[in-house]
Amino acid sequence: METLDHIRDEILGLIKAATSRDALEQARVALLGKKGRVTALMKGLAGLDPDARRQQGAALNRLKDEVEEAIGHAARRLESEALTQRLAGERLDVTLPVAAESQGRIHPLSQTIDELVAIFGEMGFVVAEGPDIEDDFHNFTALNIPPEHPARQEQDTFYLKAASESGRKVLRTHTSPVQVRTMLAQKPPIRVICPGRTFRSDHDATHSPMFHQVEGLVIDQTTHMGHLRGCLVEFCRAFFDVDDLPLRFRPSYFPFTEPSAEVDIGCSRAGGELKIGAFGDWLEILGCGMVNPQVLRNCGIDPAVYQGFAFGVGIERIAMLKYGIPDLRTFYESDLRWLRHYGFLPLDVPSMSGGLAR
Repeated sequence: METLDHIRDEILGLIKAATSRDALEQARVALLGKKGRVTALMKGLAGLDPDARRQQGAALNRLKDEVEEAIGHAARRLESEALTQRLAGERLDVTLPVAAESQGRIHPLSQTIDELVAIFGEMGFVVAEGPDIEDDFHNFTALNIPPEHPARQEQDTFYLKAASESGRKVLRTHTSPVQVRTMLAQKPPIRVICPGRTFRSDHDATHSPMFHQVEGLVIDQTTHMGHLRGCLVEFCRAFFDVDDLPLRFRPSYFPFTEPSAEVDIGCSRAGGELKIGAFGDWLEILGCGMVNPQVLRNCGIDPAVYQGFAFGVGIERIAMLKYGIPDLRTFYESDLRWLRHYGFLPLDVPSMSGGLAR
């Protein structure tokens, strides 16, 4: 009669000899399946006396554990060998030149920013930039945003750790700090636009924790609300390529402008489809107003001598409206299929003389 040690050696040898996952699975079934060899030995315990059953049962349980462990080791070994063979077969010569991407596209955000620069550049604006990480003064205090304002709360704003509360840094919640830095760095007249990334704690189909804004600022001795209206009317009509696009200015409130207004553009929602134009309906698109005199004082500009206007618009929002992009989240998913559909040819550079993208 075979001893248990002899049976164990034979079984472990069978497992070790398996050269494929299929062969290993067949061995597992032959040993541990309903009609397997180890299973049959376990069933034979019923014919033994209690002492022998207890002793033999413990030995068979140890054998079963060894078999299961051996099968696990063999499975990992075979998987590793298969991966090694696959990598050897898929070896790539990294010294070969990179294949040119014949389907390269400009991202809609980059294209939209270029369009904004082209339009406002024709109006005499220059581009100003600033850091993504700001301090409390530039992001809030200089803009006349009070300490109790919701924008300062952590559920809306990304704060960075700092040694003290007064020294806390923040991921800028708008590009308005660039306006502050510009007013502190140069004397009027000022005419700038500030495109860039901004950050707020929000994420859904129409909001992203990181998004882009463009803000405009004009400071001189004569600018008034009529100039603001004319600037935004010309911008919207040029950007959306609708010559008779109506704009509606509604009174609103922003801490950094007074008076303030929200701007609606004409649209149609008939049949569940949004169309931009003179169709009788309205869509809110941006905020604007005359720069609050306190903001001018905070930036070292005398409000008795100078005045001006400011405005801000979400770049993703107007890109979605112009190019029919339904979900803001797709801007950041790095899906090449999406980019090939919504992207632009590299040489499709927008300009007022050559035309914007359509």
